[in-house]
Amino acid sequence: MDTLVPATTGSATLLGIGALVLLVVVVTLWQSVRFVDAYDREALTVFGEYRKLLEPGLNVIPPFVSRTYRFDMRTQTIDVPQQEAITRDNSPVTADAVVYIRVMDAKRAFLEVDDYMPAVSNLAQTTLRAVLGDMELDDTLSRREKINARIREELDEPTDEWGIRVESVEVREVTPSPDVKGAMEKQTSAERTRRAMILEAQGERRSAVEKAEGDKQSNIIRAQGEKQSQILEAQGDAISTVLRAKSAESMGERAVIDKGMETLSEIGQGESTTFVLPQELSSLVGRYGKHLTGSDVATDDGTLDSLEFDEETRELIGLDDIAEMIGEIDAEAEMDVEAMERQAQAIKEGQDVGADETVDRSESPESAE
Repeated sequence: MDTLVPATTGSATLLGIGALVLLVVVVTLWQSVRFVDAYDREALTVFGEYRKLLEPGLNVIPPFVSRTYRFDMRTQTIDVPQQEAITRDNSPVTADAVVYIRVMDAKRAFLEVDDYMPAVSNLAQTTLRAVLGDMELDDTLSRREKINARIREELDEPTDEWGIRVESVEVREVTPSPDVKGAMEKQTSAERTRRAMILEAQGERRSAVEKAEGDKQSNIIRAQGEKQSQILEAQGDAISTVLRAKSAESMGERAVIDKGMETLSEIGQGESTTFVLPQELSSLVGRYGKHLTGSDVATDDGTLDSLEFDEETRELIGLDDIAEMIGEIDAEAEMDVEAMERQAQAIKEGQDVGADETVDRSESPESAE
């Protein structure tokens, strides 16, 4: 029994040493291998000295004496806290922003700046205050693009030295102080009231102009209608006068014929067999009657039937001229009515019809004739 105790103790010792060696080997292998994600880069230092950037995938590094620093190569967002500033026209405002950055050179981001995220955030805060202080209040509220561009320009130069690129800057909100905001609301309300009054006055003026224009066109059409009525009335009076004159002339000739016939009757009752007829009487009798035998005077029922006028008689009493004049008057009246209807339709549709555009057909060469 005494000889077995040392053997057991020695085996346990060897087993412990083997386990320790195995543990050391595992730890050493674990420390020698570094896995890097696809969107990351890691800076490697050995004994505090920068060596290289570890690329995505499996990397072998010196164990126990190496350290790595991870850098995300994707676009990152930095919230800029709300900042208070005084504009160039002494108006207090508050504003906040968002900055989008990307690490372009991990080595410079590791060596040139302690921690690039808070560094960019602090730089963006001071730049935002400086840009707002260099602008007037109206520009800070209406020209967001200008503020974004100026902040980005101010951030570009220092961040380039850090290996950081500023991709975009967006000012989310610019808020004036409560007092300034209340004054702006009053100003906006007064401006809206002024515009409403201007629009109302313009509407009333336009309505008055259109009403006056409508009255003008109505008066023009009414005057034209009265003018046409007077022209037609005058032409009717002229035709009536012509007809009365022609009728009087015809009746005069008829009276001469009747008187001549009475004279002939008296002569026929006398004893003389020689008759002398005036040339005028024979001409008039030839116009209105036929020879004694077969004339329209001798009829069975004793009534007098009218015959068609010959060309000479129609020319004498002017029947053809009267028909032509009546036809011209009807055509002219029809044309004037159509012109007035067109003008009325144009006024109804809102066209600007002037008095100089009115077609005065009564003064045309045809009407003058």
